[in-house]
Amino acid sequence: MTSFRIWNESLNEFRKPKVLAVCGLMCALAVVLGYTSTIRIGPYIKVGFSGIPNQVVDYLFGPAVGAVFGGTLDVLKYLIQPDGAFFPGFTVSAVLGGVIYGYAFYRKKVSLPRVFIAQLLVKLFVNCFLNTLWLNMLYGKAIAVLLPSRIVSNAIMLPVDTAICYLVLKAVERYTHGGKTL
Repeated sequence: MTSFRIWNESLNEFRKPKVLAVCGLMCALAVVLGYTSTIRIGPYIKVGFSGIPNQVVDYLFGPAVGAVFGGTLDVLKYLIQPDGAFFPGFTVSAVLGGVIYGYAFYRKKVSLPRVFIAQLLVKLFVNCFLNTLWLNMLYGKAIAVLLPSRIVSNAIMLPVDTAICYLVLKAVERYTHGGKTL
């Protein structure tokens, strides 16, 4: 399937009312997980599980829905409980994460290598590169100061996040009868 076709099929998911219902449930779950399972390690590093619902949405409905879901959820989380200053760069990161996971997972068989590569791409390009750039722009901290701890935390979390994402998506895959959407 071409990238354009995947994007169009994902856009067509918006026509189904159940997609909005599932996205609403995943949004609520992400908010709850964000407030109950986040561990802060210093001022710039957070470890949590609130991204799991995003990855489920990306798997079920693709990159277009994942992008809108990620961006909307980022803004909604900020409006519900502001955590520092709002910065649209982090919303761009959330959108890009949805696109990457959406292209990696949508209508594809869940496999450990696929999940690992998707996690690696998001951790390298979104978490280490873009989010470090946003922190530099927001707080004026030198990238050389921010980057080492961000690389270490993302390297540590890569196998953990890969395992959790793989197990969750395999369960969703089984539930949805071999990858067919709800």
